[in-house]
Amino acid sequence: MTPAAIVFLAVAVLAGAFLQGATGIGFAMLVAPLAGLVDPGFVPVAILIWMLPLNAFVAWRERHRIDLRGAGWITIARVLATPLGIGLLALIPPSGLGYLIGGSTILAALVSLLAPAFTPSPAAFLAAGALTGLSETATGVGGPPLALVYQHRPAAEMRATVALCFLVGEVISLIGLAISGRFLGSGLTTSLWLLPAVVIGVWLSSLVHRRVGGRGLRYGILIFAIVSGIAVILQTL
Repeated sequence: MTPAAIVFLAVAVLAGAFLQGATGIGFAMLVAPLAGLVDPGFVPVAILIWMLPLNAFVAWRERHRIDLRGAGWITIARVLATPLGIGLLALIPPSGLGYLIGGSTILAALVSLLAPAFTPSPAAFLAAGALTGLSETATGVGGPPLALVYQHRPAAEMRATVALCFLVGEVISLIGLAISGRFLGSGLTTSLWLLPAVVIGVWLSSLVHRRVGGRGLRYGILIFAIVSGIAVILQTL
C-alpha cells in the first residue's frame, strides 16, 4: 500500500476507536467500508484484530457496570452462530449477505423507534448474540444488534457490556476463521502496524466518555443502526 493509504487508514482507525470508546459503538461501521475500499483483505480479519485492544480497554475501564447476565446469554448465542457466519462466507455471495444484514438492521432499528421502552429478555439477548456472531464473523460489522438490545440501558452499562461481548466474540471469530483457513489476508501485516492508532483513539475517548449518554445516545444508536444498514447495502451494490 502507498503511504497515503496507510495514513488514511490510520486516521480512520483512530477516529473509529475514539467513537466506540466514547459511545460503545461505531468502530466497525466506520472503518470496515473504508478498509475494504483500500484493500478487501482487511475484512473481516483486520477489523477483528483492531477491535481486540479497543474492547479490552473499554471493558476494563467500566468493568463495574458490566451486565454479566446479558453478556452470558449473548456469548452463548455468539458461539453457536459463529460457524454459520463462517459458512456464509463460503455459501452466500457478498451481495446477498450484505442485503440480509443491512435489511435486518434497518428493520430492527425502525421497529425500535416505534416500540416502548423495554428491559431485554434472555430471548432478546440470544437473538442479538446470534445476529452479531453471524454478521461480525462474516463481515467484521456486528455492533447494531447489541446496540439495539441495550438502547434503553445506562450508557456506561451499554459500553462495558457490549465491549465485553465483542471481546469474547472476536476471539471466537478469529479462532473460527483460523481453523477454516480464512485468517490470513493481504492486509494482515499492515493491520498490525495500525494497532497504535487504536490505542490512541480509545485513550482519547476516556476524556469524554462520562459525558455521553441519555436520550440523545439512544437516538444516536438508532440513527447509527439505520445508517449502518444502508451503508452495508450500498457497499454490496
